[in-house]
Amino acid sequence: MPSTTPVETPTDTDGVSLSHGLKQRHLSMIALGGVIGAGLFVGSGAGIAAAGPSIVIAYALSGLLVMLVMRMLGEMSAAYPSSGSFSSHAERAIGPWAGFTAGWAFWVLLCTAVGLEGIGAAQIVHGWLPGTPEWAWVALFMVVFCGTNLAAVKNFGEFEFWFAALKVGAISLFLVLGVLALAGVLPGTDSPGGSNLTELLPNGGEGLVIGLLASVFAYGGLETVTIAAAESQDPVRGVARAVRTAMWRIALFYVGSMAVVVALVPWYSPQVVEDGPYVAALDRLGIPGAGQLMNVVVLVALLSAMNANIYGASRIGYSLVERGQGPAWLGRVSGGVPRVAVLVSSVFGFLCVLLSYWRPDDVFAWLLNMIGAVILVVWIFIAVSQLRLRRRLERETPERLAVRMWAFPWLTWVALAGMVTVFVLMAREPDTRVQLYSTGAMTLALAAVGYAWQRTRARAGR
Repeated sequence: MPSTTPVETPTDTDGVSLSHGLKQRHLSMIALGGVIGAGLFVGSGAGIAAAGPSIVIAYALSGLLVMLVMRMLGEMSAAYPSSGSFSSHAERAIGPWAGFTAGWAFWVLLCTAVGLEGIGAAQIVHGWLPGTPEWAWVALFMVVFCGTNLAAVKNFGEFEFWFAALKVGAISLFLVLGVLALAGVLPGTDSPGGSNLTELLPNGGEGLVIGLLASVFAYGGLETVTIAAAESQDPVRGVARAVRTAMWRIALFYVGSMAVVVALVPWYSPQVVEDGPYVAALDRLGIPGAGQLMNVVVLVALLSAMNANIYGASRIGYSLVERGQGPAWLGRVSGGVPRVAVLVSSVFGFLCVLLSYWRPDDVFAWLLNMIGAVILVVWIFIAVSQLRLRRRLERETPERLAVRMWAFPWLTWVALAGMVTVFVLMAREPDTRVQLYSTGAMTLALAAVGYAWQRTRARAGR
């Protein structure tokens, strides 16, 4: 039965609204594929090398935190569907300055990520075709996905549907092969049993901390489904369905695959870091061409992330402008698509690529540090917003609570405590300390600008 919860349909100054071209199958697959990124396939190797078998614990702990965040975000997004997602919720719950800060910080994160993913994808293709320049491949990918997002939202949905289907299929096949090998029933493979799991914490608690920090930032991308839901045919049902399946998706794809990897491959194997944990595991199973096979999967994951991040950045930017928190020209809508926001987000991403060539040691490094902890800042805004909006919803419009946060408010406070703990752990580690401070400086600067803007509008009576 279709939901009767009102949907916020933002319009630009000409009264043109965003389209609702995403179908339920698009949202379902975006939700599935959003948790499977290149960070899982490649970045998890460093975490395994540091934490050993306890990386499973690290991913489980950070996965629990992400589940709580998604549940909170789902509650608010089902009640107030908006392309601004958490930025809109922060403005409603805390104030315009909070929406400004969370929104523009996330926009910078997504645009920079587009450039990083483009570089990673170009490096893979350059490895296959060494005579071609990497920057040309980045430019090609950028043009393709910029064009896809300029055309219509259903194009973004179709690309993500098939990208996500490939990623889900690949990791599902990996899990099946891994479980069969561990059970000793995969032909040509001897089960290692528990021989690789004898030492849970080979590097002590410090190794677990490093693995925990690595795992937290591997979960980026889950927020896209709540942004996309505002352009679906039934936003409330779409968000509710995506959030309710978050638990098994995280448990299966992240925690499950980490358990299979560390059971199959010794955590100290150099191949885990050099080639990636999944390649190392497939080699252990005797799968021919494992390295190239995983390169294809990682390429798909990177291209999927590029597509999703251009989409997410354009919608966040559009929403900010629609709420009066950015230049009006950025919010122009035609054909149901904020095309100027798509173009600007893509250009910013390509500028990051150029900076990686022109100024890799100073400007580009500074930009990477600046976005290092943005996702944690966003999660804190989500938690604080949910604490405030839940009471208001219960009092004023309880029928909007299609999704409810578990054990409110206690688990919200537990999630906030977990976020603060991650901040403290980042401050303890030399490699992450500079990221924490750089992100903090950007957040404070945006908050100051947002607060000044809020005061100016208040004095003008707007």
